[in-house]
Amino acid sequence: MAEGLLRHDAGDRFEVESAGSRATHVRPEAIQVLKEIGIDISGHRSKAADEFANATFDYVLTVCDNAQESCPIFPGHANRIHQSFDDPAARQGTEQERLGEFRRVRDQIRAYLKDFAKEKNAASQKEVRTK
Repeated sequence: MAEGLLRHDAGDRFEVESAGSRATHVRPEAIQVLKEIGIDISGHRSKAADEFANATFDYVLTVCDNAQESCPIFPGHANRIHQSFDDPAARQGTEQERLGEFRRVRDQIRAYLKDFAKEKNAASQKEVRTK
């Protein structure tokens, strides 16, 4: 969800990639709750972090504790930033209860990423003005 949200809300300012500790599949619940807010991730695929082993990044954002613990070290000077969100896939219950959890986490991640993008954009503007 984080990739889809950041691409949609700030893809003009960031090149966005996402990966998990292992490749699985994009959860249908994630596809559905993002579609509800006009974001189509149905063409996304699950990727393992190993796929980016030789890539360099300015920022590596982790959004769950498992990702923080298993995230590899990337070359370069990537700023690692962690914010823990509940894993909505772990939610048990009815379909509506699970979708409700995906919506709740979607909204939390979106707010976090909007703040991240705003902060980095402000910092970038300050750097341009002071050069």
